[in-house]
Amino acid sequence: MDNKKSYSKDLDCFKAELSTKDFEAFSQFIYTEFGIKMPPVKRIMLQGRLLKRIRELNMNSYTEYKDYLFSKDGQREEIFNFLNVVTTNKTDFFREPIHFDFLKSTVLPEFVNGKTRQPFKIWSAGCSSGEELYTLAITLNEFKSSNAAFEYNMLGTDISQNVLSKAAKGIYPLNKVDIIPIDLKKKYLLKSKDKINPTVKVRPELQRNLSLKYLNLMDSTYSNINETFDVVFCRNVLIYFDRQTQESVINKLSSHVKPGGYFFIGHSESLTGMDVPLEHIKPTIFRKK
Repeated sequence: MDNKKSYSKDLDCFKAELSTKDFEAFSQFIYTEFGIKMPPVKRIMLQGRLLKRIRELNMNSYTEYKDYLFSKDGQREEIFNFLNVVTTNKTDFFREPIHFDFLKSTVLPEFVNGKTRQPFKIWSAGCSSGEELYTLAITLNEFKSSNAAFEYNMLGTDISQNVLSKAAKGIYPLNKVDIIPIDLKKKYLLKSKDKINPTVKVRPELQRNLSLKYLNLMDSTYSNINETFDVVFCRNVLIYFDRQTQESVINKLSSHVKPGGYFFIGHSESLTGMDVPLEHIKPTIFRKK
């Protein structure tokens, strides 16, 4: 017990601040490697997020952590931990529901009327911890219930191994699924027996046709994505990139959309003025030319 108190006291003594020089080094690295903007106003936020990691490594300063991260060992051993710390992964079930309504009312009927024998393919780029993926899976399974011949495959990608692991588990706090209609909750979610920290787990049928992969959208090519999709969701990801990076990422993603396929972005994002092979259908909904 005394050791724990001593350790806690040592942590409380860590009062160092993230200097402007170190912040600029981290910021430039984050932008170059991951395309994420980290303006000066986010210095305190980054300072807070890195503090826990510095404590875990028993380091004494942000400079010590920076030197380690940029070293050969750090680039091999620490890079994914750093990435998990600095990336924002906010997502919810049925977020921006108009997209799932459009999928159900327009995209899926259009697909089955095309009488293709290929499965419907959908990609969630920046899938985070999986709420978007499983919302899509619920939507596709509901459609399949009245279209028996309909088959689908789903891909989820993210830059954070931490959130990909959460997506693979498919376990969420009970209050996370409040927005899901009760009939769908009963049909697709399994409630835990833990009354103190109640959770739900998605049923196996929502994961049956799902693949998860690591992907950095800043890579020059997406070499581990060797297929094209009927639909790509890339929502609330582009807001972290500058305009030039956004256009580059959208063009790379679009190369994996089938002609006539659909591309969805977040409500706070825009493709206005960009040179991309997509035509505007509805707000935040586009189609491959």
